[in-house]
Amino acid sequence: MVGASGSGKSAVARLLATRAPWEGQVFHLDDIGVPTGTGWDLFDSGEDWQNWATAKWIAHLAARDGGLQLLDAQTRPCFIHAAIERHADFEATIVLLDCSADVRRYRLVELRDRAELASAKMENWAGYLRDQAEELGIARIDTSSLSVEQVAAKVESIVGVGLPADAV
Repeated sequence: MVGASGSGKSAVARLLATRAPWEGQVFHLDDIGVPTGTGWDLFDSGEDWQNWATAKWIAHLAARDGGLQLLDAQTRPCFIHAAIERHADFEATIVLLDCSADVRRYRLVELRDRAELASAKMENWAGYLRDQAEELGIARIDTSSLSVEQVAAKVESIVGVGLPADAV
C-alpha cells in the first residue's frame, strides 16, 4: 500500500494489523531505518535510499513464508515492481491511497501536527504517485471522504480478502 503523507496508509495499516489475516503481517517501510546524519552518505539521494529500502523490504517479504502481508510504504510503485521482478515466486498487489489537497492538509496540520509536510512538494509527490499508478495500472483509492474502515475494506477487496468493499 503506497501513498503520500496524509493519504491514510498508516491509519489503514494500524486497523488491518488488528484483525485476521493481517495480524503480525503488517510492515512499515520506514521501520527499516531512515538514515540520519552521516548515514545518508551511503546513498546518492533520498530516491536512492527509497529504492534500496523498497528492494530490501520486498526481499524480506518474499523470503517469509507468511502468506498475506501488507507493506505500508511511501515509495515509488516502479521500485516495488522492479523489486518484485527479482523474486519470481512472489506475488504482490500494489494499492495507492490518495486524497485531495485539502484533506491532506487537514490531516497533516490538524490531526498530526506536521504542518511542514503540508507543502507544494508533498502535493507534487502525490501527483507523481497518481500518474505512476495510472501508468502502471495500479488500483487507486481516494480516501478523502471515506472512513478508515471503508478504506480498509476497499484494500481487502482489491487483494481478495474479507467482505466486498461495498458491504461496509
